[in-house]
This record gives sequence, structure tokens and C-alpha cells, in this order.
Amino acid sequence: MNTPIDARQYAPATLRNREPILEVLLRVLPSDGNILEIASGTGEHAIFFAPHLSPRQWIPSDCNPVLLTSIQAWREYSPVDNLHPPLAINVQDEVWSIEAKDLSIAAIANINMIHISPWSACLGLMAGANRLLPSGGILYLYGPFKRGGKHTAPSNLAFDESLRAQNPEWGVRNLEDVIEVANNQGLNLLEIVQMPANNLSVVFQREIV
Repeated sequence: MNTPIDARQYAPATLRNREPILEVLLRVLPSDGNILEIASGTGEHAIFFAPHLSPRQWIPSDCNPVLLTSIQAWREYSPVDNLHPPLAINVQDEVWSIEAKDLSIAAIANINMIHISPWSACLGLMAGANRLLPSGGILYLYGPFKRGGKHTAPSNLAFDESLRAQNPEWGVRNLEDVIEVANNQGLNLLEIVQMPANNLSVVFQREIV
């Protein structure tokens, strides 16, 4: 039997952060329902989280065709009943592809995206969360953030400089700016959790009405 070329991509940081992230997700996510992951990257987080989060349904997505292929390759390599096929979603679009589907979304997870994308991606993420999340729905963010306009560690400063050298529109975001954008979209800060390697988990909740 001929084995197809392995399309799986690898992100070394995933192995380091997946267990601390999972610990927070198990605590803050609703006990069931559909969880939409925005910017799933290689798919390694999805394939790790999904079996631990059952009966929740994990729906990965990305806007990069290479990464969408990687996510699907990981699904085929390690089949998981509650891991859905990846969706092509660009958060900067006014309407996401998932909005045409008959799916209710209980929570959105977004890991390591808003600093490796233009600020408009953060704005789009919050707008999409506003459209998709129900009353009390959860938006989970993970990554490095500045606090009070200042970096929390020298390593984050160096990382920020390297990001901006690659693309001037990228960079570690000021947490207070992210919270303000979220609030403007009906998302209230629920919790900030200090994570390894000077990262944060930031949990928002859709206004309860």
C-alpha cells in the first residue's frame, strides 16, 4: 500500500503549552456543545484537545490552505470522533463560513493568533464572537500580551521585535486594548490566568441577557 506524502505540520510550542491550556479549557468551557477553534494552525492542538474535551465537539479552522491540509492530515492520522473537518475561516471577513451552517457555537478558542496577524484580525475575531456566541458564551484567548503598555518579560520584548521585523502590522498586543475591543462587542473579561513562558490565558464571556 502506497503511503501518501505526510502533510502534517509541526509547531514545537504546542508540546510545551497544550497541557496548561487544556487545564484552563476544562475549567472554563461549557460542559457540552460546539467549540470553534479559530486559527488552528498545524492542527496539533485540535487533535490533542478534542478527546479530552468530549462530549464537546471541536471544530478547527484556519485561513491558510497549507494549514487546513495539515489539520486534515492530523485528523486522518489520529481519528477522533468529536473532531470535525477543518473550516476555511478568515476572521477579517464580515461573515464567516460557519455562519452559513446550522450550527450553534457554545465557545470560541483562539491560540497564538492576534500577535501574528494585523490588528484588524483581533477586531474581526471580536466581531465574529459577538455574532456567533450565545448569551454567556465563552471566548478563550492564549498568547503573550503587554500589560499597561509594557512587556511582561525581556523574552516577550525580543519576540515582539522579531514579529515586527517580519511584518510591521504584527506584534504583541496591549491587553487593555484587546479588552476594550472585546467590551465594545459585548464580551466581558471573566478571568486572566498566568501561563508558562510569560503567556496569558484570557477568558471573556458574552453578555448574559
